[in-house]
Amino acid sequence: MFSKLLAVFDRPPADPVAKNFPLLGSPWPVTLLILGYLLFVLNYGKKFMQHRQPYDIKKIIILYNLFQVIYNAIMFGFMFYYFFIDPAYPLDCLHTFPLDDPKKNIERVISYTYFVNKIIDLLDTIFFVLRKSYKQITFLHVYHHALMVSAMYWVFRIYGFGGQFFTMALANTFVHSVMYFYYMISAIYTGLKGSIWWKKYITKLQIFQFVSVMLHSVYILVFNPKCECPLIVHLMIFVLGVIFISLFTNFYIKAYVKPRNKKQQ
Repeated sequence: MFSKLLAVFDRPPADPVAKNFPLLGSPWPVTLLILGYLLFVLNYGKKFMQHRQPYDIKKIIILYNLFQVIYNAIMFGFMFYYFFIDPAYPLDCLHTFPLDDPKKNIERVISYTYFVNKIIDLLDTIFFVLRKSYKQITFLHVYHHALMVSAMYWVFRIYGFGGQFFTMALANTFVHSVMYFYYMISAIYTGLKGSIWWKKYITKLQIFQFVSVMLHSVYILVFNPKCECPLIVHLMIFVLGVIFISLFTNFYIKAYVKPRNKKQQ
């Protein structure tokens, strides 16, 4: 059993160029990164802060959120361009380009840039620890961040860059542009945090993105069964979609539906 697991870890990447990108040459750096993240936010970080006052990192958080808005907006713009303006893929069959395709390097760079952003997202939780804002370190938050980094790595290694997973990246970068803009406004104008009316719609957007990505996979499987995109890719999208829809829906009910029902009673 253990030898089979090691064999998976030692399996060469689907795209041989992947080994030239930092963190993609071997599963161990990403595995250790996620392990270190979990140990810090769930244990050692809290111990480190136990006898310390929360750090005043408001300016850092504002700059971080602004950076994330710009980063995600630029990624969304590039992917939107190659989806709808100068289409790199037919929308009824998104499959990673052959290794000799002229646009292969563009596909690699956009995919890797998205992966790097999932790593940068981990700073959210680090900031929560440093501010002793532990109530925000929920199972959904930690699981979502850790899984996205791990999932993207294994997608690149087993399947390759781009392809069907660009639909998730396209939707996700748009949602994150809106989400980090909200975080930035909340950090600048702390008194408005509880009164920004469109806050709950961010969670609805997050749910909608997974629904739309899953429906796109269904569309391809039903109307273009000859598409070369492997069935395992669609299954991975379905599994991730079901997990995140369940978690975000549960969060939405607890955060917005139940409090509203209590007020009406």
